[in-house]
Amino acid sequence: MPVRNFAKKKARETEPERSTPWKPSDKILTTYRGKHIFPRTRNQENYFRSFQDNLITFALGPAGTGKTFLSVATACRFLQAGTIDKIILTRPAVEAGENLGFLPGDLNQKVDPYLRPVYDALNECIGPEKTQEYISLTKIEIAPVAFMRGRTLSNAFIILDEAQNCTLAQLKMIMTRLGRNSRMCISGDATQIDLDHGRSGLEKVVTLFKNTDQIGMVFFGKEDITRHPLVEVIVRKFEEL
Repeated sequence: MPVRNFAKKKARETEPERSTPWKPSDKILTTYRGKHIFPRTRNQENYFRSFQDNLITFALGPAGTGKTFLSVATACRFLQAGTIDKIILTRPAVEAGENLGFLPGDLNQKVDPYLRPVYDALNECIGPEKTQEYISLTKIEIAPVAFMRGRTLSNAFIILDEAQNCTLAQLKMIMTRLGRNSRMCISGDATQIDLDHGRSGLEKVVTLFKNTDQIGMVFFGKEDITRHPLVEVIVRKFEEL
């Protein structure tokens, strides 16, 4: 079953009864502006809980469901609480063929365009100044997928964004970087694969590790979209094609 259809099926299976009242059980973070961040749907609550209960959490679903933002908010919470020492952000730079050497500038400048959504989330959670401070102190680290090989990532919250654009070999390499006292989030949207047909490894990995201890999986659906209400309509319309 293609990962796109697999994720949609799992989202339907886990979709709660809309008539059932639901309230978030815990605040995730208070931003630098004093805004409280809470899960806004049951699946977002499950996502937040999975980070606490599991070492690796997979999150699959359409755009606007909070996959990136909530993982960053949770990572900031862990960092501020001293649960971890650093946040490591990684994402496949498909447009550059993962060969970043030909691009001008230092490493951060090279990968910034590919990690902009993660930076936006960091800036909203802890503010631009604190984000830059943490980067300078290596409390926030930029680690492109191509540069992860051979490392052991301990005492860290690792966020792999856009995982649908990772090959099976890349996903294996990243998952085996997990060190002691670390958490890892692997999120993706199967409708936005930029790799050649059949090269994405996300479907195989999700199928391989379902029902595995210490690995959680959250499947978001259209009902979890928390951007502008029109985004849900747009997602539904494109699914009709």
